[in-house]
Amino acid sequence: MRCPWAEQSDIERDWHDHEWGRVVRDDALLFELLTLRGAQAGLAWRTVLRKRCAYRQLFHGFDIARVAAMDDDELEQVIHDKRIIRHRLKVASVRANARIIMAMAARGESLADVLWSFTRGETIVNTHAVASDVPIRSEVSDRLSKELKRRGFRFAGTSICYALMQSAGIVNDHLVTCDCYRAGSTERSFPPAPAQLVDREAGDLTVPFAS
Repeated sequence: MRCPWAEQSDIERDWHDHEWGRVVRDDALLFELLTLRGAQAGLAWRTVLRKRCAYRQLFHGFDIARVAAMDDDELEQVIHDKRIIRHRLKVASVRANARIIMAMAARGESLADVLWSFTRGETIVNTHAVASDVPIRSEVSDRLSKELKRRGFRFAGTSICYALMQSAGIVNDHLVTCDCYRAGSTERSFPPAPAQLVDREAGDLTVPFAS
């Protein structure tokens, strides 16, 4: 049994079964999720998942320091790469957000600490029975969005923040009938299991971080 949205493609099934709702406290992984959820704005999630391999390659495996150090020429090359979503502001936000995370680290802060502080380090476990009960924002995501924007983060609206919270296990929004409902407390590191996620319909392959 899966959440209904996960049955639209093989790549979404793999994401749902092995990643969505699993606890993430690693800054590089959270940076990836923030980037991909920002890239998703206005698009289907499977569209972004199919491009994740390219994002990892172009953004140095989401190594925060390396992305923060990218110069304008490198960023321009990324913007013109057809393998990703070529939205200039979305692409530019990746480096900008990396630089904010680096500045936070210099002050002894981590992205994980900031994100998880809004739930006091604990997963919010919801008890939704049907898909229509699952929200796209919450009072917590409103506050998180406000804080991230205050810090200068781009593409950090409340719906993006809520999707990030769901993806990182800060919120467990699996339906109570879903087999993954009780697996949300499992903490994941990279790469996910299985190590390679294949969209058999599109013939697309998502691989572990590549430098």
